[in-house]
Amino acid sequence: MARRLLSIWFPRLASDHALRHRPALGPFALVSQAGRGDRLHCLNLAAEARGLHRGMALADARAICTALVTRPACPEAEAAALAGLCRWTGRYAPLVAPDGPDGLIADITGVAHLFGGEAELLDDLQARLDRGGITARSGIAGTRGAAHAQARHGGGIIAPEALVPTMAVLPVAALRIEAEMAQALARSGLSRIGDLVALPRAPLARRFGPDLVRRLDQALGHLPEPVGAPPRQARFGARMILPEPIGRHADVMAGLGRLLEQLCAQLAARAMGARRLQLDLQRVDHATLHVQIGLARPLRDPARIAALFSAKVADLDAGFGIEALRLSAPVTEPLAPEQITTRGGNPARDDMADLISRLGNRIGFAGVQRLHPAPSLTPERSFRLSPATGAPDPDPAPVPNAGPPRPIALFPPEPVLGATGHPPVRFRWRRTSFTTLRATGPERIAPEWWLDDPAWQGGLRNYWRIETAQGPRLWMFHTPRQDHWSVQGEFA
Repeated sequence: MARRLLSIWFPRLASDHALRHRPALGPFALVSQAGRGDRLHCLNLAAEARGLHRGMALADARAICTALVTRPACPEAEAAALAGLCRWTGRYAPLVAPDGPDGLIADITGVAHLFGGEAELLDDLQARLDRGGITARSGIAGTRGAAHAQARHGGGIIAPEALVPTMAVLPVAALRIEAEMAQALARSGLSRIGDLVALPRAPLARRFGPDLVRRLDQALGHLPEPVGAPPRQARFGARMILPEPIGRHADVMAGLGRLLEQLCAQLAARAMGARRLQLDLQRVDHATLHVQIGLARPLRDPARIAALFSAKVADLDAGFGIEALRLSAPVTEPLAPEQITTRGGNPARDDMADLISRLGNRIGFAGVQRLHPAPSLTPERSFRLSPATGAPDPDPAPVPNAGPPRPIALFPPEPVLGATGHPPVRFRWRRTSFTTLRATGPERIAPEWWLDDPAWQGGLRNYWRIETAQGPRLWMFHTPRQDHWSVQGEFA
């Protein structure tokens, strides 16, 4: 069976994706910063009709077309759009891979007859892309280089016996070579691929480099070039269609429990755990309810996950009944097998992770934070806040403070009144008089000279651990420059 490859080129992928939900009535372009100025990154058809082109300076483009509407380019959104099209093209081929930032290559060997032939496959592909508002041009050939060239120079199908004659009339730039090399070939009188076919390879390689010969042989089928499709990401999900509509909370949770058992079994088979789960409930009136939860750590325990869904499911309006349920895990992470029971035979639980999950689903995971040590001797900078569900730092900075203990509560310095002695034997703080039983210190901490901190304008501090007769154990400091006492923390 002859090998057949399909190449799809999206000449206006970025602009088509940006205008899919917010169409532009006139000239439109995405702008990216290049060097010292902004340049046009991608244009729609109306902008190209005004004489604008990619790479043009934005100032020049506005001088030519004053009605030009622009938006900042987003490479991440463009890459995500291409990845989505790559998954969608899987309906036509088992192997699909990106071909540059604006194209796809698919191996359709033995597939075209399912659509009635290669021409019918191209017609179906083009019709679906047109309905989606995506500009595309496709080509089919026996080699990857030929399919790539055909898609970008007219499109269509190259029969196996017509490979060399069809490629011979195309410009040398169709060989996927650098623009400078194509210009050098044109200056030498070699403007068409047919001009290179009959020439000996050794002189071409010596003058223009081995890349030209390699691309030429790949396009003509003398050198193999695989598709190299990336492995598809595993998707985890389970679905249930009910014989009769349900609406009670207990019935929905019972159906969810069955789906969770199936989903967790899929996760366990691949040593994965869910970090985000989504439950879709389809009502009999064709409305769909969505319930989404997040987890503080990867998890595949059906009982613990169901407890997080319970409160959100209770708030749903089932209407006249729910007839189908679908559970999916859009975000997963590796989760190695772990001990599920304690020494006494009781189930092992991660209560802290469960608490963070419950709080995160109520107030948002960004609102649940934890303290991380920071490389600073200054008490105010000895820690930093980060989301409780964030991954640990790959290379945490060393913490120099490994000496005296720190208080359990730390707050801005509060002045002490009526201090007598050094350390103070009696003092007044927060409208309460205290008597010192035991004092430990001092611990001298100097301000970080490279930082301008108004709170440390008084210079270095001598910290003391003060145990009072009234009960509180305070962390106090004395500033020699100002001869002043303050309380900054309290021990347990």
